[in-house]
Amino acid sequence: RTPRARPRASPARRPPTMLYIVGLGLGDEKDITVKGLEAVRSCKHIFLEHYTSILGVNVPKLEEFYGNKITLADREMVESRSDEILLAAKEENVALLIVGDPFCATTHTDMFLRAVELGIKVQIIHNASIMNAIGSCGLQLYNFGQTVSIPLFQGNWKPDSFYDKIAVNLKDGLHTLCLLDIKVKEPNIEILETRGKFVYDPPRYMTIKEACEQLLYIEEEVRKEGILSRETRCVGVARVGMADQVIVSGTMQQMMEADFGGPLHSMVIAGTVHPLEEDMMQFYAYDKLKE
Repeated sequence: RTPRARPRASPARRPPTMLYIVGLGLGDEKDITVKGLEAVRSCKHIFLEHYTSILGVNVPKLEEFYGNKITLADREMVESRSDEILLAAKEENVALLIVGDPFCATTHTDMFLRAVELGIKVQIIHNASIMNAIGSCGLQLYNFGQTVSIPLFQGNWKPDSFYDKIAVNLKDGLHTLCLLDIKVKEPNIEILETRGKFVYDPPRYMTIKEACEQLLYIEEEVRKEGILSRETRCVGVARVGMADQVIVSGTMQQMMEADFGGPLHSMVIAGTVHPLEEDMMQFYAYDKLKE
């Protein structure tokens, strides 16, 4: 009797790889969620997006806590060489770490869409960002209008398109969150144009004082619509989510006088202030700094 041949074992299917886009929160290495940490520790490659925001700790501290090497992904890599991240995710689990929440910058939305188009599985792991943590200043999130980004002036380039959004918000009684410019690994345009070489300027982070000076310049010298003044009520915040965060409320003139310390800075231009919000603004009032 001829013995029956044993069926051949089918080769084990390789589990699908995953691109994790992980929000890190606002403070330090411990702000990552448990789910985010588990994802990061399962990855072969970890990239830290390093130009839309910064954490309060350096990369070696992150590597020690996460137990893996981290590659810094600057603007050039994320916007022009993102294939390096996406192709890696076709072979191994990859994590792209984002300070704050993954979807607070359009760049990360683009990365998500490109990954999906390439058939890469993507999991988003959310975290706190300035967009919701700004509620710590005491102004209610329900009462915010459009968020604006304020870029640093460069020579004769003095953009003012965001002024219109501030004007719409104020006319509707709504607060405006102003995200202040960050420049990390930006090429020096003058050297690039004259010598054809990429030489990068040192990192620069817009301060609340600079933002107010630029806003007042736009109001007083360009638009002259009476939307903003030195008496406009604001709340300035610095290093939100960190142990040494600073929150100060007052006029725009007082924002230029207050010492907020190091980066990152953001600012809210207040619309109509309700009683509970008024109590919080008094709690953080600039005048109390002098007491």
